[in-house]
Amino acid sequence: MMKISLKLGVWFFICILIIETTSMMYLHRHVIESRAMQELNSLKERGNSHRDVLEISSDSSTLHHIALMESKTDTEVVIKNSRGEIIESSVSIDSNIKRIINQPIHNVPRNGQILQSNLKGKKYIATVSPINGENGIKGYVYMFKSTDQVQTLISQLNKHFILASILILFFMLITVFFLSRALTKPLISMNDATKKLSKGDFSVSLPNMSKDEIGELSRSIQTLANDLNHLKQERNEFLASVSHELRTPLTYIKGYSDIGRRLSLEEKERIHYFNIIHEESEHLEQLVKELFDLARLDQNAFSIDRKRVHICSYLQSIMERVLPAFKEKLIQLKLDCEDNLYFSIDPIRFDQVFLNLLDNALKYSNENSTTQIKAFKMNDSIHISIEDEGIGIPKEDLPYIFNRLYRVDKSRSRATGGFGLGLAIVKEIVEAHGGEISVKSKVGKGTCFTLVLKED
Repeated sequence: MMKISLKLGVWFFICILIIETTSMMYLHRHVIESRAMQELNSLKERGNSHRDVLEISSDSSTLHHIALMESKTDTEVVIKNSRGEIIESSVSIDSNIKRIINQPIHNVPRNGQILQSNLKGKKYIATVSPINGENGIKGYVYMFKSTDQVQTLISQLNKHFILASILILFFMLITVFFLSRALTKPLISMNDATKKLSKGDFSVSLPNMSKDEIGELSRSIQTLANDLNHLKQERNEFLASVSHELRTPLTYIKGYSDIGRRLSLEEKERIHYFNIIHEESEHLEQLVKELFDLARLDQNAFSIDRKRVHICSYLQSIMERVLPAFKEKLIQLKLDCEDNLYFSIDPIRFDQVFLNLLDNALKYSNENSTTQIKAFKMNDSIHISIEDEGIGIPKEDLPYIFNRLYRVDKSRSRATGGFGLGLAIVKEIVEAHGGEISVKSKVGKGTCFTLVLKED
């Protein structure tokens, strides 16, 4: 299987090679054409210069001087008069020159004309400039330059292009190598991380990446690993806590049932032990029920039958159900509710919410204190708060009180509390209605739970 670094490297190399090859070919062609055109223009300008001299003076010495001057350079000159006769030449006339000077020409512009520009298969490039001297000769100045010389120049350019291409190819290979490694290194790290995750090893630590798509993917994988690790720890803690909670009542039941089976035990003592067994079985039944409710909530199998209710009337009915217990403990229970509040809730499920919160307020409040229920509308949402003047919750415990099986007082007696599942169920029910629940508390001052129900 080809590695991704090799795939990316090959892909980058091919793409850049195509781009560079196309660019170099285009540049080479235009440089050669430009250089050839420079030679032709230079040749034409040289012919124009001779023409200008001959239009001023066209005697034999001038003609001879021009031919002698060109014979010492890499260009050649042939001068013809208006009758087509060669009156001066710096080179012996061969068939190639004859063919060019004998071809018919008409209306040659003052600035001269290119007669032959093809470098392939031709011996010369050639231009012609017209002579229109008023007091001298009339005719044409033909300029020639060997294509071998131009080809030698082009050959030198080709060598430079080949050298440049080799250097570019070399640096391109180095660039592609390091670039592919730089791009694939984080991907390889993320691949190794996902393999560890698939095997159940969530101890993944990815380095900080740049703020791009690869960096976002890395942070997402790291977040997933952290969440899975947290869930694994929570699951282990949850299973350990459930095992402990189940073991305690089962130990009581087994122990007292063994005692109750003794034949020497008096009937009164036997009934006492059976009552303890009954209480523990109820305790165990309540734990199983709450665990079952949480499992149904997790599986979205917790049915919600919404009904539009008048919030004040609903809270009043809840208050009447718990008021005797509050009176018995000498705790005052108050209700302050705006009258025009309506919301769609499942009354049965919300009974669990408010009865659980009020039961906590009752358990952890002292005599002659006050618990107040408030309901009001703010920012298109209904806010319902239950505030007591109880013992409060320590600040370090507040972030965890909605966690399953979490107890603020780890050593509290079985008579004062449940299993640490009540508030977890409350939170799940509220969120299943699209609401939010929060808590504020100060030790020795009291606790306030607030529900926010947002209108659809």
